[in-house]
Amino acid sequence: MGRHSCFVFLFCGIFLPGILGFPQTNTSIDCDSLLPNYEAEPQTSAPPYIIAVSFDNFEPGNEVQVTLEALGGAGFKGFNLQAREIDGDVPVGTFKITDPNTKGLECHNMTNSAVSHANSDVKQKVTTTWIAPHDVKELQFIATVVQNLENFWVGIQSKTLTLTHSESVNATGKSKRKVCFSV
Repeated sequence: MGRHSCFVFLFCGIFLPGILGFPQTNTSIDCDSLLPNYEAEPQTSAPPYIIAVSFDNFEPGNEVQVTLEALGGAGFKGFNLQAREIDGDVPVGTFKITDPNTKGLECHNMTNSAVSHANSDVKQKVTTTWIAPHDVKELQFIATVVQNLENFWVGIQSKTLTLTHSESVNATGKSKRKVCFSV
């Protein structure tokens, strides 16, 4: 009886997470390569996901709303989202965690330099806020999105955001309007 119980326990611990879908624990996405930590090849088809951003331009300290969204009800269980300089391979800026389905990650000893899934529930959309650093000129948000253990896409990119040094943009990235009256 003891051997049977041990076998059942071992079977459930090893195989059940894969049978049920994306594992709750031990599954992460590497900060540098953006590859999940299990053996599978990324999809080469067009991803059924987009990264939308609230602004095209930013200044240091601006807060940019970033949304990762499934198209056509595709859903996703896991993801890793970062901001990177164009042709860069290190996350820049930091994220404010505002969505309960997300958690901050520490990449390259920088707290909240990436954002990831907080659970393996199927998500249609997650939204977070990114805070622009002081030393970046052009960047894109880049993500790996995991639909399930067999289907994931690496290197999904947002549009390019560009640094501006305009005094007409305040700390939230919204334009200030100047009104002049002639008498």
